[in-house]
Amino acid sequence: MTDQSILITGASAGLGAALAHALAAQGAQLTLMARRADRLAQVVSACEQAGGKAQAIEGDVTRAEDGVRLTRAAIDAYGRVDGLIANAGLSMWARFDEVKDLSVFRQLMEVNYLGAVYCVHPALPHLQQRQGQFVAISSIQGRMGVPNHTGYVAAKHALQGFCDTLRMEQQGRGVGVLTVLLHWLRGTELRHHAFGADGAPMGDTRRGHSSESVSLEQACTAILRGVSRRERELVIPAKLKALAVLKVLRPRSAEAIVQRAVDKQDESRS
Repeated sequence: MTDQSILITGASAGLGAALAHALAAQGAQLTLMARRADRLAQVVSACEQAGGKAQAIEGDVTRAEDGVRLTRAAIDAYGRVDGLIANAGLSMWARFDEVKDLSVFRQLMEVNYLGAVYCVHPALPHLQQRQGQFVAISSIQGRMGVPNHTGYVAAKHALQGFCDTLRMEQQGRGVGVLTVLLHWLRGTELRHHAFGADGAPMGDTRRGHSSESVSLEQACTAILRGVSRRERELVIPAKLKALAVLKVLRPRSAEAIVQRAVDKQDESRS
């Protein structure tokens, strides 16, 4: 990744910040975007100390004009775009029949799906010039339903369909499209900011992570390996591939496995 110009959204904390730090240690030139300028400045400082170059762009992925600003900043600073990691995400935890504010569904779609669209569209011509890569941080929920996450699942399914189609369109144009299907991830603020039934962020919660959850370090290592290999799709952990196959062959069995995992999450909160 030495001297490669990489854009990362949702870079002020969690996986975005971890990926930024890992790429900086490899000598990347980073353009990082998030809404929280103070936190983003700290990430930029850490990246520079790690040996990379980094600049902060305060912005919101749900605004198309901020997607344009992100690409323009990278071109102005580094002269090119070699990669875009669309990492910004927002989740929920509530049964659909308990949801009181349906506007959360629009917000989930804007952040998880349209946010990626708004950022990759202006970057795409530059990625074509450099035979670069677009990396969409999705979820295994982009492949199958998970109770309490209807809006999030719908948005990730939209992102999955977009990436699958964009990959086909870019064949022969040199742009790689990698979709990262993650399991529950430890060390992020996704649950803290997740919408509850009332449409407000859940904040601090006692709900524990599954024993199958993935650490930031594991996720970063797998993602950067996938990028270096120009993979098409990456499932983390890899054994979840079996669940996606089971969903096709024996959907009821797959749903039962998912339901048990969700039930354990609810039990850990009680």
